[in-house]
Amino acid sequence: MESEPVVFIVDDDASVRKSLERLVRSVGLRGETFASAPEFLQRAGADGPSCLVLDVRMPGVSGLALQERLAAAGPRIPIIFITGHGDITMSVRAMKAGAVDFLTKPFNDQDLLETIQEAIARDRQAREEWAVLQGIQRRVALLTPRERDVLALVAAGLLNKQIAAELGLSEKTVKAHRAQVMQKMQVSSVAQLVLLAEKVGLTAPQRLSPLAQSSISSASLINSRSDNRVGAQW
Repeated sequence: MESEPVVFIVDDDASVRKSLERLVRSVGLRGETFASAPEFLQRAGADGPSCLVLDVRMPGVSGLALQERLAAAGPRIPIIFITGHGDITMSVRAMKAGAVDFLTKPFNDQDLLETIQEAIARDRQAREEWAVLQGIQRRVALLTPRERDVLALVAAGLLNKQIAAELGLSEKTVKAHRAQVMQKMQVSSVAQLVLLAEKVGLTAPQRLSPLAQSSISSASLINSRSDNRVGAQW
């Protein structure tokens, strides 16, 4: 069951904090307020979807500096900047760093609420994608080093015979490893296996024979042409 969404509010003006908290609660959202960036950084991470309504100009650590710290710390929380002293340079910097929006005070309450809903939706999607990625990584962790090699080469488009030659194994052994990989990765087709390998960035070993490199290049060209045909249909 998903945890209740929360809107974090960081502003050094107590009246602004109170007003914004009242606003988000008026639409059934939980609000948590902080008077400074350091105070916010001490809080525990949110268990569910969340976003951050952040004042740009604050004593000590500014909103933009907090954005940089959060980005360096790990998965980004969606940020909505608010300011009474904004300029184009500042807004461009914030947006380039991934901010959802940059609102200048006084702003329309409805505009802020709609932006908050967008930010929470973004965070919900990001959390779902992160959960999927972690699940895939847990499956990959179950593979032996040899099974990881086989997975990478299968994902690169090599056939069992080619994989056997690259790894110095018999084709029968490769088939056995491949079956184990399919089972541990919980997939029923090579297409699904390739998709999971791409999600976690598994790539073929760099030292491959010219024939294997040629096979990989051909597979990439075929996939590219297939993607182009699909794109043309749309």
